[in-house]
Amino acid sequence: MNLKDRWAVVTGAASGIGSAVADKLAGAGANVIVADLQVDKGRARAAAIEAGGGRALFVEVDLTRPESIAAFADTVLTRVGAVDVIVNGAGWGRTAPFWDGTPEFWQQLIALNLMGPLHLTKALLPPMIERGGGRIVNIASDAGRVGSLGETVYAAAKGGLIAFTKSLARETARYGIGVNCVCPGPTDTPLMAAVPDKVKDALIKAIPLRRLGKPEEVADAVLFFAGDTASYCTGQVLSVSGGLTMVG
Repeated sequence: MNLKDRWAVVTGAASGIGSAVADKLAGAGANVIVADLQVDKGRARAAAIEAGGGRALFVEVDLTRPESIAAFADTVLTRVGAVDVIVNGAGWGRTAPFWDGTPEFWQQLIALNLMGPLHLTKALLPPMIERGGGRIVNIASDAGRVGSLGETVYAAAKGGLIAFTKSLARETARYGIGVNCVCPGPTDTPLMAAVPDKVKDALIKAIPLRRLGKPEEVADAVLFFAGDTASYCTGQVLSVSGGLTMVG
């Protein structure tokens, strides 16, 4: 896989899966824009990529605020011009019964997991269309494909991201832009570390491969869709879940 001299935006790149994606794309030669709300961790991730011989740039963004996304896009387009790859990787959820949720909490989930990617993609897409090519990879969740106990609104947002992927793929195919989606299953990230051990043990027992996924394994799927080896793939949804979900 060779992404030499291509610019890739990765949201949520300061930690977890997003961090692994940033490292994987940089390892393939891409210049990575580390996009995150966590300033110190984001700068550290960009510095680590540069120390490893890659090229990276940290730009702060709050994906729950459209004005922050607009400022982010303006910075990116001014400094590097049209980007080649957009990875909508930022996401967050919290397990609780649906009836215990509040409209304010639902809005937060939807803003980050669905509306943020929509706003960011819209801001960066026109130069891609004008140039006639690019790759967009949305990181959703298997919760959006099959549902998830205690994550009803999160699943709804991720399901919307999956539908967004498929519809945008149809709209942008004529411009040579591939739009695909990666759906992680239970993955060993900082968010998973907060899950009680008995819940993690139950998850592992339900996974055919009998372990949690690694962020790097999700990043491998993103790398595939970001590169030329996926040139004839668009509108696709790939689960990286150890066999937990097998969707036809």
